[in-house]
Amino acid sequence: MARPLLQFITLLFGASTIIAAPVTLVQRQGTFSTLSAPDADVFKPFTFFASAAYCSPDKTKDWSCGTICDANPNFQPTASGGDGVDVQFWFVGFDPDLSVRVFCPIPGLAAELNTQSVVVAHQGTDPSKIVPLLTDADFFPEELDSGLFPGLSGDIKVHNGFRDSQAETSQDVLAAVQQTMQTHNTSKVMVVGHSLGGAIGLLNAVFLPLHIPGIDLEMIGYGMPRVGNQEFADYVDANVKLTRITNKKDVVPIIPGRFLGFHHPSSEIHIQDDGSFVSCPGQDNTDSRCSVGDAKNVLTAKVSDHHGPYAGISIDSNCPSLGQIDSVDEDQEVRTQF
Repeated sequence: MARPLLQFITLLFGASTIIAAPVTLVQRQGTFSTLSAPDADVFKPFTFFASAAYCSPDKTKDWSCGTICDANPNFQPTASGGDGVDVQFWFVGFDPDLSVRVFCPIPGLAAELNTQSVVVAHQGTDPSKIVPLLTDADFFPEELDSGLFPGLSGDIKVHNGFRDSQAETSQDVLAAVQQTMQTHNTSKVMVVGHSLGGAIGLLNAVFLPLHIPGIDLEMIGYGMPRVGNQEFADYVDANVKLTRITNKKDVVPIIPGRFLGFHHPSSEIHIQDDGSFVSCPGQDNTDSRCSVGDAKNVLTAKVSDHHGPYAGISIDSNCPSLGQIDSVDEDQEVRTQF
């Protein structure tokens, strides 16, 4: 009983700090672009992959997770793992049909995917579980394991919970990606993930190129929390083709707080109340058209927006059916989760 109370007190402390502190990282300058409907539809195959990552290995290893799997009917699984409790589910495989141009809001980082790509997907978590984790003041950015991330500056630091989660499956994921690339003679790799799965995925998007020369990797994350410090965000901007999609007033993308030293990389695409997609320039842009300016703080943000919809697709925290969403009150605020 004491633990949830401590988390609630910590949450309120963090919220008051965010509200009271002056915003120093504004970055409202730059070009805002609204995606056309066809551009937004480009994300749908990857949204289905991110949703399928909530399914257990027995369903993803033979691609039998129902309509979510049926949305990418020619996907060929290589490996899957995790138990969904101590280790998040994950899967790796090959899709011959990903012939699309993925939009990335950073000039020069949009990449033409060939008619084939390796896909790496990581399970997220229920927001009622991740919010306490990410608002716990025990968590500060810490250094990466130099064995897994050789050559990176010691100034680059990440959330230690995300770091440990990525490390648990890093070797299995690496082996599966290498096997799939070799089997299908491709260098293209797409990493996807929602929520915690996006955080783990982003660490793998940094990790995999350090161990696979010539890899052509891109990542799409949905509802991702902040993963690391300013140096980490800058490294991602310089080295990872990332598209980070946020939805309306979702609470998860605005935690852990910047006052704890966490920062998002650039490349945000924010879904507006009318469902349109707007690309937001810079890191942690505070404009009202972007996540930080829309959600504002944990007291006004909404847990229900964490599920989407993303281009018409809701991502459930259970192995879902097409279009399914948790039965969460649309007006529910994050504080009601405690």
